Amino acid sequence: MKKLINTAESVVEDALNGLAAAHPSLRVRDRVVYRAEGPRPGKVGLVSGGGSGHEPLHAAFVGPGMLDAACPGEIFTSPVPDQIIDATRAADGGAGVLHIVKNYTGDVLNFEMAAELCDDVPVASVLVDDDVAVQDSLYTAGRRGTGATLFVEKIAGALAEEGAPLEEVARVAREVDDHSRSFGVALTSCVTPAAGKPTFDLPEDQVELGIGIHGEPGRSRAPMAPARELAALAMEAIHGDLPLRDDLLVMVNGMGGTPLIELYVVFAEVEAFVRGKGARVVRSLVGNYVTSLDMQGFSITVCRLNGELTRLWDAPVETPGLRWGR
Repeated sequence: MKKLINTAESVVEDALNGLAAAHPSLRVRDRVVYRAEGPRPGKVGLVSGGGSGHEPLHAAFVGPGMLDAACPGEIFTSPVPDQIIDATRAADGGAGVLHIVKNYTGDVLNFEMAAELCDDVPVASVLVDDDVAVQDSLYTAGRRGTGATLFVEKIAGALAEEGAPLEEVARVAREVDDHSRSFGVALTSCVTPAAGKPTFDLPEDQVELGIGIHGEPGRSRAPMAPARELAALAMEAIHGDLPLRDDLLVMVNGMGGTPLIELYVVFAEVEAFVRGKGARVVRSLVGNYVTSLDMQGFSITVCRLNGELTRLWDAPVETPGLRWGR
């Protein structure tokens, strides 16, 4: 194993120190990343978090137009309730705080516990469960939360910046989740620093269909195939659950180890597939946004847009991991 780390035990702490050093608009304290200027009075705060190893999710999405605070756990491990409580209070500007929670058992339990203990702060929660690959897994009851987390953070973050009340921000966040679906494909496993070896064995001539962002098994394994066929498999799974129509936001996301040139190959196939269904890709992202360390592969996330969601997606955002319009 060759990794640019000091020790497996210190990698999360070292990375957070680097994030804060590279971006003076952020502060890190007690494993919580928050805006250096602090909460804006009267604005709903947004907090998300989860295991590290998915960068830029979540810590690099803290900033104007997205999150107010993030709480990263250890690699692929939920943050503890104390972190979430600290993040909630750091994000509170007096209008309440929205917790954006991916549907993994540890995240759900710890965010619920933290919300109960933050009895001095009004808290609402949205559960992201966009992955159509499997209904239940070792880590979840129901569907896993994956790429739509970014869509929820961006669109709800824009609405919060406009001064909307907590109930409205939570409603729109849930609407984004309802309108979104994802499917992932792995070409290789990832290697966690602690293990020093692949999380699972995947023969060179096979791919894992419907992979989770922690390396969880998907629907099935299949022979390696051209990008056109793999993209079609993913899009058919999405279309079968959420029929593609009208205007769409589409993200082709790298899992951490896939070259950008290959992601654009996949996006071309996705866009052609969407046109073939009579729908339109009107907003898009291509790149590494919700990763799984060094895994090679991709995920596709689709959101059906309406006028309000499109306007909020287009609103300015300025974070280390996502920025436009400012």
